Amino acid sequence: MDGIDSARGRTAAGGIAQQERPTDAAQARAVQERSAPLVRHEAVDAGAVSLVAGLDVAYSADDDRLAAAAVVLAAPEWRPVDSATVVSCPRFPYVPGLFAFREAPALLDAVAQLRTAPDVLVCDGFGLAHPRRFGLACHVGLALEAPVLGVGKTPFVGRAAEPASERGSWTPLVDGGEPVGRCLRTRAGIKPVYVSVGHRIDLDSATELTLRAAPHYRVPEPVRRADRLCRERLAAC
Repeated sequence: MDGIDSARGRTAAGGIAQQERPTDAAQARAVQERSAPLVRHEAVDAGAVSLVAGLDVAYSADDDRLAAAAVVLAAPEWRPVDSATVVSCPRFPYVPGLFAFREAPALLDAVAQLRTAPDVLVCDGFGLAHPRRFGLACHVGLALEAPVLGVGKTPFVGRAAEPASERGSWTPLVDGGEPVGRCLRTRAGIKPVYVSVGHRIDLDSATELTLRAAPHYRVPEPVRRADRLCRERLAAC
């Protein structure tokens, strides 16, 4: 995709949030509030998507390092075709709601190292399901100007009723009276996941793609592979 291809020539500092380089929590929150209106909702034909990148980060238990991984899988077999990892020491402090300022730079660096451009990216985290409607998936999406969604295992904001036990059932995730995502059952009888828009994808498309990318496990396969890879990279350091 053009946005991701053009990002290859940039560093992670090329993203909107990173350009402003906030040094404290107040500045970072202001960046998110200014950036939130830039998020676009666009329909994506989930059935036509062929390459999906999963993004995830693992933190070291021994020091300040983190490992970021980007793994590209080819649908419908979800076969790995490309991957990249980056190990770094985040400069921004550990503040709930502002994790993107720690994680997005390394994730964007990992994406820039990919040789294969994905059609859509899936973050282990949230997009609009965030106090300022600008979570990690939004940071990544605007930085790359590409379709990005977030999938989390536990909601950061909002509440949702328990969906029916059948695969594909969902209920709205609502925060402050506003729908910010969906509580989606990806496997029958297994705990749901929480899907939200990051950028250049709408919630219906994000829901459909999450289901398509999770044929065997609760978590979409690209994210599951990225989780494994970033942990392996950290352990090998």
